[in-house]
Amino acid sequence: MSDLNALLLFARVVQANSFSAAARRLKIPVSTVSRRIAELENQLGVRLLERSTRSLRLTTVGADVFEHAQRGAELSDAVDNVVSDTLSQISGTLRLSAPPSLADGLLAPLAGAFQTLYPDVRIQVFVTDRIVDHISEDVDLSFRVGPLRDSSLMARRILTYRHQLVASPTYLAACKAPETPQDLLDHRLLAFSFWQTGHSWRLTSLDSKDKQTLGFEPFLAMNDYAGLAVALLAGAGIGDLPPVVQPHLLREGRLVEVMPNWRFRRLDMSIVHFGNRHVPRLVRIFKDFAAEMVPRLFPDLPA
Repeated sequence: MSDLNALLLFARVVQANSFSAAARRLKIPVSTVSRRIAELENQLGVRLLERSTRSLRLTTVGADVFEHAQRGAELSDAVDNVVSDTLSQISGTLRLSAPPSLADGLLAPLAGAFQTLYPDVRIQVFVTDRIVDHISEDVDLSFRVGPLRDSSLMARRILTYRHQLVASPTYLAACKAPETPQDLLDHRLLAFSFWQTGHSWRLTSLDSKDKQTLGFEPFLAMNDYAGLAVALLAGAGIGDLPPVVQPHLLREGRLVEVMPNWRFRRLDMSIVHFGNRHVPRLVRIFKDFAAEMVPRLFPDLPA
């Protein structure tokens, strides 16, 4: 049996009269388009297109195949139109979970924008530090930072970033700014922590040649990054913040990055749902919406 997706892709290439134009319209790499058409030709055992540097030409067999593939493309367009016409009818309740650090800068604007498009959707947000059980707690989607250990869940990465060491200009003006991880021990250090007597930061030099782990007793420990941001603004010391927590503070210069030649490891933020075969339509739409919008909320993440 012929690959129906490849036949649809073949129709799009012929309609655009260009591999690159079809790739742009479909928002996929040109190399993928070329590979899929080649695989289709190998599967059928015939040449469908004659390629040159400037144009494409259907072979005789290719013209016959295109007539049938075009009907599939027209059917696909019709289905897309039906779906577009019914999107405004989407309703229901969406239950989300996320850590506290994502509540104000990410979830609030994301939920607001989604409900502007779909005003009949109700959203319930459960803010917690712990990992929720999607089934027993009836959670549709959760936002996670870091690796996913539960194989029954499906994750879609939506952001990659690293934490930054930051302090207020007022604090740094009153002391000697640190240049190495060991220099940090001469400063008041603030850390995200929960009832722990000690804490550690793992830092890598900008050229990746040196890695150091710094153990310390925090001057202030708190399991809320928003609260740490307030303390850092007040000049309490040096601490690490994820760039998704009040990013305007660095853009406005109210906080500045300390020791930029030493970096924390990069982290992935993912949107996660239970990996059953049937994912409700509302969940699918919100997941796609989040994957598109969240990077726009944080366009200048530290590399």
